Amino acid sequence: MFKAIVINKDDKGYRAELGQLEESALPAGDVRVRVQYSTLNYKDGLAITGKGPVVRSFPMVPGIDFAGEVLESTSPDFKVGDAVLLNGWGVGEGHWGGLAQQARVKADWLIPLPKGFTAKQALAIGTAGYTAMLCVMALQKHGVKPADGEVLVTGAAGGVGSFAIALLSKLGFTVVASSGRPQEAEYLRSLGAAEVIDRSSLSEPGKPLARERWAAVVDSVGSHTLANACAATKSEGAVAACGLAQGMDFPGSVAPFILRGVTLYGINSVTVPKAKRIAAYEQLSALVDLKTLDAISHEISLGEAIQYADALMKGTVRGRVIVDVNR
Repeated sequence: MFKAIVINKDDKGYRAELGQLEESALPAGDVRVRVQYSTLNYKDGLAITGKGPVVRSFPMVPGIDFAGEVLESTSPDFKVGDAVLLNGWGVGEGHWGGLAQQARVKADWLIPLPKGFTAKQALAIGTAGYTAMLCVMALQKHGVKPADGEVLVTGAAGGVGSFAIALLSKLGFTVVASSGRPQEAEYLRSLGAAEVIDRSSLSEPGKPLARERWAAVVDSVGSHTLANACAATKSEGAVAACGLAQGMDFPGSVAPFILRGVTLYGINSVTVPKAKRIAAYEQLSALVDLKTLDAISHEISLGEAIQYADALMKGTVRGRVIVDVNR
């Protein structure tokens, strides 16, 4: 038996509860893992609270990422005792995820725990930091340089936003952070933001084209915020879109793309090829210092995950929430 957060939907309604599961109930997979840490991400918040149609089958164990140790493996890629990490691949949505003391998954979904990180540190980065790194890699591939001008980060006080600020500032960029939480301005500046603006300047309907300001954008918000960010991006600039906290609509115009040559990159952090996942973590290990991880993250127990999911959906959680599934 092992502890897990279990989501059910039946005659009693939609609910998430802390429960006990049998090992025999684990879904099919090549590798069984003793989970050490998972995290709470926006998608986990949607799943646990039922505020978004994230879960595709029931019962479901949420948790879109985890780090742990291999207990059993039929794959030649991993052996008992190996330290492993998982991000994405539909776990916590269609396949039982990491908010549990055990998981069984396909070997292709796992990578070895990146060198230089403990399991807890890797999960302090988690899907949010990994997604932020993928956004930064898209901007790097585009050729954006610090001399090109300011980079906007929306949803700045969240997990992706916090990491995007830290990564971009470490790479020498001038970062402007957009947030709806003025009380977090000092925190955002401590991560490297040169300026903090109120999200209201971006979250309302705007013009098809605005005054050029941003050399690049990392957006985890979507909807009007993304449309307005694109409208104010400089000629030949780039926007990396990775989230939908405001909405999954795009109430914008093609004007920035056909009149200014702006490129909009969609960042998929779910089904990323193994080589790219490893490359992302190699950059993260070079750019992220332990002090930043401590500033961005805090730890909770598995039993606290449900109440924190509700707070996450209300927008009152700062940075990263690491879940120690064994306490």
